[in-house]
Amino acid sequence: MRKKLQKFTEFADSLLPHETSYLLGAQQFEDEIKLGILEQLDYNCRHIRQFTPYDKSIDKRKYSNLKNWINDRLESIDVDVRFDWMTHMERQIMTDAIEPQEEKQLVKAIRDYDKLDFYFTKFYELVQLYRQYLLIRMRYAYHRVADDFLRTYRERYDTCKEVFERMHTATLDIVGQYSDRSAQSMQWEEWLTEVFYDEHLDGLNRYLALVRLTFIYFNYRQFEKLREKYDYIDKVFEEGQYYSRRLLLNYYGNRVLLHTKFQDYDKAEYYGYLSIRDKNSDYIHYVNNLSAVLLRQKKYSEALSLMRTAYPEMKHTPSFHNRIGFVAFYLKCLNYNHQYRNAENYAESFLQAYKKEIFEYRWHIFFSSYLEALLRQERYAKLLKVVRKYQLLDRERQYQRNANYLPTILWYNAVAQYKEMLMEKEELSALIRQSIDNLDRIEDKQYQLGDLLEQIRPFIPGIVNRVQGKIPLTLG
Repeated sequence: MRKKLQKFTEFADSLLPHETSYLLGAQQFEDEIKLGILEQLDYNCRHIRQFTPYDKSIDKRKYSNLKNWINDRLESIDVDVRFDWMTHMERQIMTDAIEPQEEKQLVKAIRDYDKLDFYFTKFYELVQLYRQYLLIRMRYAYHRVADDFLRTYRERYDTCKEVFERMHTATLDIVGQYSDRSAQSMQWEEWLTEVFYDEHLDGLNRYLALVRLTFIYFNYRQFEKLREKYDYIDKVFEEGQYYSRRLLLNYYGNRVLLHTKFQDYDKAEYYGYLSIRDKNSDYIHYVNNLSAVLLRQKKYSEALSLMRTAYPEMKHTPSFHNRIGFVAFYLKCLNYNHQYRNAENYAESFLQAYKKEIFEYRWHIFFSSYLEALLRQERYAKLLKVVRKYQLLDRERQYQRNANYLPTILWYNAVAQYKEMLMEKEELSALIRQSIDNLDRIEDKQYQLGDLLEQIRPFIPGIVNRVQGKIPLTLG
């Protein structure tokens, strides 16, 4: 039996803090009860672990009316809803099927336009199509409206298109550095920053600039600069500008990564749970990031529960990058919950089904989790067999160029060799120290290295103690 207000509570739980913040700023309620519900809704939205039940004694029609008002208000400012409308109107014009009421709506949108919105260039091109449609039909009154708009905004349209094209050139360098470190990207910081803060540009270009700045600052470990820009866009979102649940979830997902770099795991967890309130195309990616945060906080059972809840969605994601990442974190969760045999069995079945995709996308993170399950069970001979069969040491030597590289597989293999009496203690100690010395930007990896050393400590405690005593960084 459905509990009273369950439907409204489920709806309220789906809302995002920036949505409720905007709604509080936009409301002009004279009804104090309705305002009180909205304020409580905002509180619950921001305090995801401190839910306060809604008052069941209030007339349920007030809840229903408030829900309808929220939906209407958010839809009216949703940039993706507007994009869908423009796409529909474009089709109607191109197929000579535009209805009189639709045309009135379009003309009103043209006349009321006073500030570049998120998809300004899309709207400009829609008006261009409409102008052509009108002129051949000698409908001069509406043609004048469209033509005046195009003349007024022509210069800004050209600027936005030029920025968009140059954005692609910048992206080539940025992605090149991120993927194989074959290029530099800091030379784009100043220009992208100008684009991001330029209120005379369309929202799409500004947000694209922020995404690329995110890559740059992560590449160069300049997180404070990134936090400044995220704090700026946070206020923009609170005002309802560039509103879209898709953009907000993406923003929350990026906040997870940012706060993780500052080791502020409580905030990372907070934004992580916000990022998975919709099961969109990036849902599994956001789940992977949240699970990593939960593991970092030693919330092992919670992380495993999260992964199991998301498991059905993983099976349907078209992205093998995200799917393999999910499986790797799922294996980690099983390992942290001492379910090593389950991790081993699942890894083997997944490897059998998706061997090609694993090596094409994310073999290192997958085998790191798989081999850990074998190591935890002290199945040293099998671990060595897997490493040899798939030539993982050769692959790892090539993988060392990756910015996020850790010598995980090298160490697991070496520990197994030592346990099987195939390597001497001094040789193992030297291998670990040398692999640490060879790491690029070791200061950025000390916490991950600390975790890795703790993983192998139960098997070689004396060697780990000696290694930690001889390296300059404090690990762990």
